[in-house]
Amino acid sequence: MPEGTCGGGGGADRARGDVPGRSPQGVERNGARTTAARAERSAPEETPRRGPDPDVPGKARQPRRGTDPEAPGKARHATLPEPTAATPAGPVPATPLLDRLHAAWLGRAAGCLLGKPVEKLPLPAIRRLAAATGNWPLRTWFTARGVPGHLLARHPWNRRSAATSLAENIDGMPEDDDLNYPLLGLLLLQRHTKAFTTTHLAGLWLDELPAGRAFTAERIAYRNLLLGLTPPHTALHRNPFREWIGALIRADIHGWTHPGDPAAAAEQAHRDATLTHTANGVYGAMFIAATIAEAAAGATDVHGCLRTGLSVVPPKSRLSQAVRYGINAAAKASRAPFDTVVDDLHAAYGHHHWVHVLPNAALIAAALTHADGDFTGSICRAVSGGWDTDSNGATAGSVAGLLAGSPRALPARWTDPLRNRLATSVAGLDGIGFDTLAHLTHTEALRP
Repeated sequence: MPEGTCGGGGGADRARGDVPGRSPQGVERNGARTTAARAERSAPEETPRRGPDPDVPGKARQPRRGTDPEAPGKARHATLPEPTAATPAGPVPATPLLDRLHAAWLGRAAGCLLGKPVEKLPLPAIRRLAAATGNWPLRTWFTARGVPGHLLARHPWNRRSAATSLAENIDGMPEDDDLNYPLLGLLLLQRHTKAFTTTHLAGLWLDELPAGRAFTAERIAYRNLLLGLTPPHTALHRNPFREWIGALIRADIHGWTHPGDPAAAAEQAHRDATLTHTANGVYGAMFIAATIAEAAAGATDVHGCLRTGLSVVPPKSRLSQAVRYGINAAAKASRAPFDTVVDDLHAAYGHHHWVHVLPNAALIAAALTHADGDFTGSICRAVSGGWDTDSNGATAGSVAGLLAGSPRALPARWTDPLRNRLATSVAGLDGIGFDTLAHLTHTEALRP
């Protein structure tokens, strides 16, 4: 997420111009689906056929993706174990869904971390910094080694992230709101089950989300809660960020816990998103939740997953149009370098703020399409397209991790530096392991 706050100190450092950003990188520590809503949605398009899966009725794990053609809780949470970077005590049998969820958590972290050092940088700067070290097209972590001093002086890395996100200094996953929100979503399901309400979410935020870790629409909603407003008014009152990307980055947990049921995942994401967002800001969350729910069930066709995601949002919405634009641009340039797709997207959507949901959703869809769901290709394309680099890398990594099917299918250069350790300011969870998070998410996915 972009750094910054909606008010408070550090404005010049935290935002481009006077508009606040969104990332907590100041701390770098190592179903009731409404008839009206359904009437607006288009019918799902055909998706790949699957056989039985032990975890998901009617679903089966598929082969891993191919290679990228361009590549050279607090103590009172009784259900949460003591945070640890180690595998939970005692042997726990792996299942296809558990493996996919583990890969999704790792993928989300790796994609986010890849994008952190270039967050807020303009597209030409990202290209020049990577090219200076022979890393363009992007295929691995950014590094300062070998970058000419004059280039770094002109285009410095993200100040708050460079110390923990460049290749030479990565040691575990540092804190980021792109990972904080899935943690909060997990706590939400543990406390209130899948029947949670938006009011439940509001209460959880007041209990567990440090105010300094909320940004743009989330910070406005937090402030509105303190003023005594209730959802959905928390999203409406003096909130100029309500169609930005914040709700989309909270959507993964809803897809992870509804494998094979994209409509339920989208409805759950809608309940979450309306605390802070409206219209296309909400549709972005629904689109990602449904896409992920399809992939979590064992699908390996990323194009089918994206079609499923589109099926739950109004087809005439600007969100749907942006996603389709991204998919079509990538499909038409399938044999061309991804730079051509990015240039097309920036020409079409560059007038939006870099944290707005429309350009970023279009880029995520384009990256996944052009990479054909390959893990390295997906996260590198998403980050190399600019805008909200860490958020886009995180979402692409989550989807591509699910498609890969297992942590063992992810290249070690992406997962080893994570050290199975996540830093967070969500109380009781600092240092938790991704394997532990996968088990906890698996439990919620199987719970009615």
